[in-house]
Amino acid sequence: MINPSANGWIDKFFVENNDNFIDFQGNTLSFYEDCRTTGFIYGYVVRYQLQNQINTTKWSYDEVTKVGFLNTLFSLYRIEKSNGTKEDFINSVYQFYKIIQPENLNFIKKLLPEGTHSSRLEKIIDDRIQTNNNTISKNFSHIITNALLFIDVLAFEYYLKNETLPSDYLKNVESDCIKIVSLALKIKERKSKYDELLVKLFENSIRYTKFNTIENIELSEIKLMRHTSLLERLYLLDIAQMALWSDEKLEPNEEHFLQLLSSELELEASLLEKSKKEINDFIEKYKSEIPFFNYSNPIKHFYDQANKNVTKLIIRNKDRLTKEIKESGELMQLLAKSTTKDLSKEEKKKVKKQLLDICKTVPSLTIFLLPGGGLLLPILIKFIPQLLPSAFNENLED
Repeated sequence: MINPSANGWIDKFFVENNDNFIDFQGNTLSFYEDCRTTGFIYGYVVRYQLQNQINTTKWSYDEVTKVGFLNTLFSLYRIEKSNGTKEDFINSVYQFYKIIQPENLNFIKKLLPEGTHSSRLEKIIDDRIQTNNNTISKNFSHIITNALLFIDVLAFEYYLKNETLPSDYLKNVESDCIKIVSLALKIKERKSKYDELLVKLFENSIRYTKFNTIENIELSEIKLMRHTSLLERLYLLDIAQMALWSDEKLEPNEEHFLQLLSSELELEASLLEKSKKEINDFIEKYKSEIPFFNYSNPIKHFYDQANKNVTKLIIRNKDRLTKEIKESGELMQLLAKSTTKDLSKEEKKKVKKQLLDICKTVPSLTIFLLPGGGLLLPILIKFIPQLLPSAFNENLED
């Protein structure tokens, strides 16, 4: 089983999925349309470009995204370099990132002087996957993340075709994405609670452009003709769809904007219709899971996410936690007691202190020791007896 947070996960991913990759037979359109169904285009990965899916129930959202990112890059590589090996791919991605972030790569080389290209690539992917900087938000919220990560895929396609990358390529694509989003939001007739959050989502995802510097621009002023790749043009259309999406039918002026944009991008009408249908189908299917659409109550959102992530942490560290709790007899008794009656103030203090001591010994549980981590302890206490029932059944029998 792959652990995308452990060293060596990239090599293990390729070993475990050697014959499991989808072959798009060199068809770029099929590849892109599949990227939509994976959710990668929309910044929320729900499946991979694999024939048989990986069980990700114990993974964090960042881990799911990291594997999705690598998988998408490899699928594209196989379209452009059908005879290339996995080793060729890893070397190619590494050389690509040497061009677009040389300073960070020099730092990684110092950090891993003897590292292989795959181990250094793991660090690069960590760096490209974006979440909130605040520690608690980063681990337990994931509201803003990776809306524009597909631009790296577009740049990689350009690099594979031309064996180089213009210094302003990423900036130009990102800038045009933001201009299109800005225009789409401007013409949107029914403003929704999601619009302000959408702006924040893009503001937190951009690397080269200032969102608030783009004002009073017209579609005709955007240099769309420079986007010659089918992937680039489809992605710019989908970015507009994301900005205009709502629970209700598109207004006539919104439809007109999409038709005009599609025409300027020289895309067939059928591709526009498919773009509309697929984003609508995806959001309708996964709306309840996508944090972006469930942010009307921030406190509820925080605890819902916290419950999910604490549960994953407990499951992932099940054996270690069971061993540690069993060895601390008093804590075992108190946690078992808490399932049937309220603990006294003094007992609660003991549980908190002893649980924090255990968290110090399990690296992935040190989140509970950080500022704000105390908010999550009640969730940990609540879920331990539920997720480690055998340990508590034995204890109650004693």
